[in-house]
Amino acid sequence: MPLSQTFINHVRIPENNDWVIFILLGCIFLYLFMMNVVEREANLKDFLLQKYFDASNNLPSWVITSCVITLTLSVLISQYIPVVPKYVADLQVLGYQLNKFGFCLIAVILFYAVKSTLGFLFFQSIGDGKKWTVFYFTSTKFYFILSFLLIILCVTHYYFPIDRNKMFLYYIFFFSFVFIFKVFFYLFHKNDILPEKWYYKFLYICTLQIAPVLLLWKLLFF
Repeated sequence: MPLSQTFINHVRIPENNDWVIFILLGCIFLYLFMMNVVEREANLKDFLLQKYFDASNNLPSWVITSCVITLTLSVLISQYIPVVPKYVADLQVLGYQLNKFGFCLIAVILFYAVKSTLGFLFFQSIGDGKKWTVFYFTSTKFYFILSFLLIILCVTHYYFPIDRNKMFLYYIFFFSFVFIFKVFFYLFHKNDILPEKWYYKFLYICTLQIAPVLLLWKLLFF
């Protein structure tokens, strides 16, 4: 009778990140659809430099860009979520429950939906509703550029040998810089997208820029 032996499996099972590629390819397809159909075969330069009164289909472009930002941001930060809250994990639909990406995606969707709704109500409440359309037209250009940076970060994060713990600190610096740049971008843009009075500008920045980000951070990481 042969002696029993202990075998050690040295084969490393690589992490399957195919879902990341599928999502990023979907985002690229959305942008191809936007540029060729929604924007009527506009090139990148014309899209970024077009003026508000010369543009058309601003709302669909804003929605598509928002979808891409939401997906790419969720893909990037979902790996740093400590744990899915129990009250979320206990919710099951057809036997399925949310993983970290699903939880992050829903949180980011709710974040942008509530933030956009409150932004619309803010402009309406101060009697400056016409600026809302100019605001989301201008912000679309900003988030369009940001989404490409997020796609590059997603590819780097999932398909290159990096120290993810160290990268988290760099991500914090990166998003802090983006946030500060966005505030100045809104304040001094030539389209004058924020209310004219300065106390309304600071009210918008504090209540609809800073506060929602802090709430999202607490929801995802605490």
